[in-house]
Amino acid sequence: MGWVAADWDITRSTKVIDYIGADHAGAASYCTLMEWTRAIQALGDDAEYSGDDEYDIISDTFESRQTDNYVQLINGWTVTDAAIEHIYDGTIQQVSDGTRWDGFVNYGNADVQIQIIQNGAVLADDWWNQSGAGLNPLLASGISHRFMLKTVDAGTDIDNRNLLGTCRRYLYTYAEFQVTGAAPGNNTLALKDSDDLNNNTASGTVATWDQFTNLNEGYVGIDVNNDSTPEYYYSRWDIGGGTTPASPVINDLYEYLKYETRDGSAATLYGLSGELFRGITHQVAISGGAGTWVEPESLSWGTGPTAGTGQLIAVNDTTASSSTILWMQLLTGVVPSANTITGNGGATATAGTVTDRTVATPFNGVSIGTAMIGSYGLGVDTSDLTKDDKLFDLTNTQRIPPNLVTFSVFGTAAGDRLLVTNNNAGGIDYAQMALNGTLSGATVTEVVVTSIPIDTPATGTIRIERDSGLYSLHAYTGHDGVDTFDITSTDFSTDNASNTNNVFSSYIDKAAASNPETFQMVYNADRTLFIRNRWAGASPVKTFEGTAGLNTNGGSATVSRISDQ
Repeated sequence: MGWVAADWDITRSTKVIDYIGADHAGAASYCTLMEWTRAIQALGDDAEYSGDDEYDIISDTFESRQTDNYVQLINGWTVTDAAIEHIYDGTIQQVSDGTRWDGFVNYGNADVQIQIIQNGAVLADDWWNQSGAGLNPLLASGISHRFMLKTVDAGTDIDNRNLLGTCRRYLYTYAEFQVTGAAPGNNTLALKDSDDLNNNTASGTVATWDQFTNLNEGYVGIDVNNDSTPEYYYSRWDIGGGTTPASPVINDLYEYLKYETRDGSAATLYGLSGELFRGITHQVAISGGAGTWVEPESLSWGTGPTAGTGQLIAVNDTTASSSTILWMQLLTGVVPSANTITGNGGATATAGTVTDRTVATPFNGVSIGTAMIGSYGLGVDTSDLTKDDKLFDLTNTQRIPPNLVTFSVFGTAAGDRLLVTNNNAGGIDYAQMALNGTLSGATVTEVVVTSIPIDTPATGTIRIERDSGLYSLHAYTGHDGVDTFDITSTDFSTDNASNTNNVFSSYIDKAAASNPETFQMVYNADRTLFIRNRWAGASPVKTFEGTAGLNTNGGSATVSRISDQ
C-alpha cells in the first residue's frame, strides 16, 4: 500500500512522528522504511507545511540514512512504537536515546502464524499476524511476514538483542527459529508449518481430556527398558486415572501435550506458561552447592555480560551439597560459565561444563500414530509404553521398552479354577526353577531360586514344593529379575522347602472371575503354555487341559466346558 499521508502525524514542536491511521484492520496502511523516509523527505522541501504533517524546509533534518535498510533519526526526532508497527524492511535508530527497532523477515507458508519470545516472555500482542496470514507478505519470494521489533531500549540491548520465533498452531507442525544478536537491516526467521497428520482431534475436545498427568516434575528414575536398573528423566507422564477419552492411547498423550503448549495456552508446565515452555535447553555440571533446590524454580547467575536466567527443570539431587548436574531451560542472557547459580529458593552452586541439548518441536517429540519417539529427557510411565516407543533419558541414551504381551484365556465361567503354567510334555513344568537355599523360617518374605526366567511377570504367583510334597501357592509383589522373589510373609517352619526343591510360575492361578482371564509378560522368546480348567460345583464340567503358544504378539486359548453330569 505504501505511505498514506492521512495516516501519519508529524509534530515539529515535539519532533515526534506518529501513526494515526487504522490499527491493523482492513483500512490500516503500511510502508517500507524507504517509502516512509522518502515521503517525509518529500515534505521537507516544501516552503510551508500544511495539515498535521509539520515538516518543511525550515525543519531540522529528521534522518541520516546509513543504508537503504538502516536509518538513524537525528536532531532529536523520534518515532512512536505504534508507528513502528506500520513500517517494515529495515532498522530505525533514535540517536537521541539509542532506542532501535530492527527488521524481521519470515520465510514460510502464507498462513503460518508466529509468536516471538523476547527477554524470557512471549510478546503479548502479535500484531504481525493477520487473520489467516502474515503482515506485509511477499509471497512470490516465499515471505510470509515483514515487520520491525524493538531490540534496544534507550541505549540498552534487550536480552543481547536475542529473540526466538515460534509457530505452534494446534493441529499443525510446530517449529522455532533463534535470532542471536539482531543486526541492523532485516533479520531472517524461517518458520513454517503444515498439517500434522497425527494431531487431528479438535482443540475443544482435547480441552475436556483428564486422562493425562505428569506424576513427577523433576528428576525421576524409570526402568523403561526393563533391565532392573532405572534410567533418569525429567518427567513421568501417566495415562489413566480419569474418564476422558474413554480408552486413551499414546497418540492421545502426544496431542494433549501439543495442546498444552499451543499458541495461547493457559497451561503451566514446570512453572512456565505452556506457550513459553520448550523443555531442557542445557545441562550444567555444578559443584560446591549449598541449600535445597526446588524442582521447578527460577535460576539466575552472573552480572553484566555474564548474566542469565533460566528455569530449573531437574537436578540429580535436591540437596545442593550433593548435586552434580542440573538441567534447565535458558530464558534470558548467556549460559552460566564458572559463576554462581542461585535458585529462587536460595540454593547455590558453581557452574562447570555446560552441554547444549537439542530442543524438540513440539517439546514432547514425534508421534508415528501408534508410538512415540520422545524428546530428550521426557519420561513416560512404563505401563503406558509399548515395544515400538522410544525414549531418550537424561544421558541422551535411547531406551526402548520391552515387548509386553498379553495372553488371554477365553471360555471360563465364574467359579472355575483356572491354572496356566509353562508347558512340559503336555503338563505342568514343575521344575521350571529350583530353590537355592532351604526355606524353614516362620516369617519368610524372600524366595531365592537358581535363576528367574527373563520373561517372568513383574508381579504374580509362584508354586513352591514343600518337603511334604505340597506345592503351596504364593503371591509375589516383585522380583529382581535374577534370583529373588518378594512374597507375602509365610510360615515354612512346620513344612520346610528344602534346597533344590521345585518352583514354578503359575501365570494364572485363581478362581475365574471374568471372561477372558489374562496375564501379561515381557516377550523374550516363544513359549508354550499349559492350561487346565476345572469346575466341580453344582453343574460340574469335565476337566479341560490343553496347550497354546505365546509369541511376539501374545497369545490366547479357549477352554471348553463340557458337562460332567
